[in-house]
Amino acid sequence: MIVNPRITDYICSLEPGDGDILDTIAAEARTKGIPIIRQETGALLKTLTAAVRPSRILEVGTAVGYSALLMSRVMGTDCRITTIEKYEKRIPEARKNFKLAGEEERITLLEGDAEEILKSLDGPYELIFMDAAKGQYIHWLPETMRLLPVGGMLISDNVLQDGDIIESRYAVERRNRTIHSRMREYLYRLKHMAELETSILPIGDGVTVSVRVKDGGA
Repeated sequence: MIVNPRITDYICSLEPGDGDILDTIAAEARTKGIPIIRQETGALLKTLTAAVRPSRILEVGTAVGYSALLMSRVMGTDCRITTIEKYEKRIPEARKNFKLAGEEERITLLEGDAEEILKSLDGPYELIFMDAAKGQYIHWLPETMRLLPVGGMLISDNVLQDGDIIESRYAVERRNRTIHSRMREYLYRLKHMAELETSILPIGDGVTVSVRVKDGGA
């Protein structure tokens, strides 16, 4: 836990909910141990989506479709979401949830490896939400930047690894060391790229909010 859990609990207690369908999807996912966006992070994602008012959204990491549906609640009627998912067992459930929420026309789910799919996409996407394999964020960054226009926003979830990001490499479990080093590199790049203005927020498991301020490579 990055933030005092009592503060987090209080913040979450103020949430009015997202309707019966989304609240049920969230409850079932958490019961099954499916990794979905945390409640306080979801509130931030909705607020930023409403602020950006994008016409096209790209999400990397669909899971059961919960975060895409959160964004669909606050995006404009003409906005469309493209979301990418590799894990075959979750794809049918995501499609079912999109249909249940009546959003299958506005949300397109692409099945397969994000690295290959990203190369095939044409931008721009004014909002990109990164919520997939944390160790791959740094590898996806060049294609992400290709798709992100000036003024566009890149949001990346789970960047502080429950606080482990501040530990030395050797204090982290061996199986997590590669992800740890790659995430540290990713955060450094986001903060030092002239093309981006980035804030790292200790919300949920850590979120970065990056706005593209000028053209240039990744």
